[in-house]
Amino acid sequence: MSQFASSAGSKPALKVRSRRISPKTLIAYLFFGVLLVTQLYPLLWLLIYSLKTNEEILSGSFFTLPAEWQWSNYQGAIEGGSYFRYLGNSLFVTVTTMICVLLLASLAAFAISRFRWKYGQFVMLLFLLGMMIPMQGTLLPLMIIFKNLHVLNTHLALILPYVAFQMPIAVFILSGFLRTIPHEIEESAIMDGAGAFRIFRSIILPVSIPPMMTVCILTFINVWNEYILAATFISSERLKTLPFGVYSFVSQYSVNYGAIGAFLVLAALPVILVYFLLAEKITKGMVAGAVKG
Repeated sequence: MSQFASSAGSKPALKVRSRRISPKTLIAYLFFGVLLVTQLYPLLWLLIYSLKTNEEILSGSFFTLPAEWQWSNYQGAIEGGSYFRYLGNSLFVTVTTMICVLLLASLAAFAISRFRWKYGQFVMLLFLLGMMIPMQGTLLPLMIIFKNLHVLNTHLALILPYVAFQMPIAVFILSGFLRTIPHEIEESAIMDGAGAFRIFRSIILPVSIPPMMTVCILTFINVWNEYILAATFISSERLKTLPFGVYSFVSQYSVNYGAIGAFLVLAALPVILVYFLLAEKITKGMVAGAVKG
């Protein structure tokens, strides 16, 4: 026993090496730290802004906490800003746009990337050219078209251009992924008697969930806070979307800045929740077609 103890005691003590951070790693940490602060600061500032009184906001003290938390601003934002009505309109327009974009873009990407036809690259080029068209440059032509079609001041006047402007990036992401799927899968399905729509429904759609989630989230973020088209084509108070709720707190002689901040926080919450809950899906979908296999 003593021999074991002496042998155990004679073992050299383990030296703990201090891990040194290389300059490159330190620069990377500083860069991402600055990026984190610049991205989170506007959200934190808006949250503090929404809990202040008008006097505190107009005093110019942007970095100070409120003397008393004004939670009543949120009650005023919900009641005075017709929050739930605008929220329902935004949800209807956004969800309908997402469904149309997913259906049409997946079918277009399937035809471009999986069918062997000579106009496939030309059609893909047309979609890519659609990414270069600014939304503001289409306001006057769309106004004339929708007026002739008698769809002005309806949600259809928003859904149609939203779908058109979200289609190019959706087709680009989905077609890039579909090109990585081996053609042998389709050939075996064709030998079993499956048609094009059966292959699309039973094979292509199940394996395309990651890029489709990315398209879904990007469409949601782009459509949710869109203002220019909504302000141009919608005039009825009953059909307006969330960005218009801010004007409920602006009168001829006064502005309720605290309620405006609270309304902006409530309007941003769905986007923030969707993004943080599905951020991993976005990353997987964006890199899904990067490596063939």
